[in-house]
Amino acid sequence: GDGRVKVLVQGLAKASIDGFVDHERGIWAQVSQIPEDDETDWSVEAESVVRSVRGRVEELLPLKNLPPEVLSITANVHEPGRLADLVASNLKLRINEAQEILEAIDPIARLRKIDSLLRRELDVTTMQAEIQSQAKEEISRGQREHYLREQLRAIQAELGEVDQRVEELVEYREQLEEAGLPPEAYEESMRQLNRLERMHPDGPEAQVVRSYLEWITDLPWSKTSPDRLDLGNARAILDEDHAHLDAIKEPILEVLGVRKLREDSRGSILCFTGPPGVGKTSLGRSIARAMGREFVRISLGGVRDEAEVRGHRRTYVGALPGRIIQGLKQAGTRNPVFVLDEIDKLGADYRGDPSSALLEVLDPEQNCRFSDHYLNVPFDLSSVFFVATANLIDQVPGPLRDRMEVIRVPGYTPEEKVEITRSYLIPRQVEEAGLPQDRISWSDPAVRSIVTDYTFEAGVRELERKVGSICRKAARRAAEGDLTTLRVNRRTLDKYLGAPRHAADDVSDKPQIGVANGLAWTEACLLYTSDAADD
Repeated sequence: GDGRVKVLVQGLAKASIDGFVDHERGIWAQVSQIPEDDETDWSVEAESVVRSVRGRVEELLPLKNLPPEVLSITANVHEPGRLADLVASNLKLRINEAQEILEAIDPIARLRKIDSLLRRELDVTTMQAEIQSQAKEEISRGQREHYLREQLRAIQAELGEVDQRVEELVEYREQLEEAGLPPEAYEESMRQLNRLERMHPDGPEAQVVRSYLEWITDLPWSKTSPDRLDLGNARAILDEDHAHLDAIKEPILEVLGVRKLREDSRGSILCFTGPPGVGKTSLGRSIARAMGREFVRISLGGVRDEAEVRGHRRTYVGALPGRIIQGLKQAGTRNPVFVLDEIDKLGADYRGDPSSALLEVLDPEQNCRFSDHYLNVPFDLSSVFFVATANLIDQVPGPLRDRMEVIRVPGYTPEEKVEITRSYLIPRQVEEAGLPQDRISWSDPAVRSIVTDYTFEAGVRELERKVGSICRKAARRAAEGDLTTLRVNRRTLDKYLGAPRHAADDVSDKPQIGVANGLAWTEACLLYTSDAADD
């Protein structure tokens, strides 16, 4: 019907080419006809090869879906050469294999070649059938599960019950719509949600996707807390929480003033450095209270894995986002006061350098697109008020130190410690001991003696422990039934705290023979020493 011509060609006899002849109509050849196979006498070898070929043809029939007439045809052929030609004409042979069979003159040898080719074809067909059977079994199992699932959904709809999986997907979709995600994060989240919809609900990969979607929906992408930038109120809060430290409070108020004038101002990143116990971490908490923001603190001491900052890839078992993203989830807003405590205690090993990962976090020009390995989408950290603390600023790497405004927090003088003890430490420790404020009477000489004779530090942590020790003794007396007021003075101080641990050396301002006065400075305190000269 389409104008093509089909030609059926049938070979009549075998021939060998003796030479080629040039001809205007094409390539001609001189050939010599090969005599047809003579009838082979019956032999054990010929009969065994014929039966082997028939057996393999019988095995191939169901695998190749061949008609059963093929078996009857081969059963009626007894000559080895004719049987070999008949089977070879129905095999898919390569050119070189077909040529080898044509060139085989001996019928037994030709039939042996056919037997070896049949064996190979049988192995290939058997393997192909096994693969198809496994694939068909997997498809059948999947179709059966899908059919049963559809039946279950129809039954639940008939009974008025809700499919939990469908309800879960709808809930995730609603949460993603309400989360206020940026376009890039929204596209990635919807792509993961579509993957979850196609997965088996009980598979391990489905649980990974669920965990990812839960983190995405729980993060405060668009939730912010309004700033309270009243400088007078901020000054009152700082004075209420910390005595003295006027040189520290001024830069804080300056930063708050700039933020009040420019709402889009990212400001500088503060780093409080100083000896332990002087109130560096509590300054961050006071800043959060003064601004009306949430407060988040993470300790970086001993952190050696970069993934602690940037998170793990989702391909790892038990992967989680880094501490920065976890802190924002804990805060519930995208603009908390974030304290990076002990930033000088960071380390580096084969798992990476966390201080290098913090370079992006503490750079206002880059952290607007902070990339956590777990989320794999950028998160805006430009609204976060970062505050870092360190004991020794020299241990902080130079590039990281360059991104922060370093504010040195000095230690307290004895007079300042006495005031702090009266105003802050004693009321707090008495309250923690469960006592009324008038249960303990503190004399001024006793308080000063605790400061100078029982502690020797730049901060007030050990001083607070000494005050707490006396309060606990008073609490024990009250628990035993003695409700009298505990009087703490210079005479009774040895009874409560033992003998003084530090004796102050009187340093003379007049020159003395054989005595040299020395002055030493450390991060903890100033040391005055008087040593006798050798001569």
